[in-house]
Amino acid sequence: MSDTVNKKSLAELVAESHNLTKKEAAEIVDLVFDTVSNTLKDGGHVEISGFGKFEVKTRAARTGINPQTKETLTIPETKVPAFKAAKNLKDLVK
Repeated sequence: MSDTVNKKSLAELVAESHNLTKKEAAEIVDLVFDTVSNTLKDGGHVEISGFGKFEVKTRAARTGINPQTKETLTIPETKVPAFKAAKNLKDLVK
């Protein structure tokens, strides 16, 4: 396996290991990613045992400076997706 895995190569791996067509495997991979995305969009979180947890975190509003004009501006609060690796994954990567 290469150093980088993308959605297409992930679908190919699923197809090979489960005797599926590439199209069927791609639909399964899309379903998983869509489910994670939609759950986060709706304010939920996704926990995958032994892998990690996906959740939405809120970055507080803060003051920034425009580097060209040196003018201060307020950067509004934003929501960002976050991932926290499970202990099993952390140990595997060590």
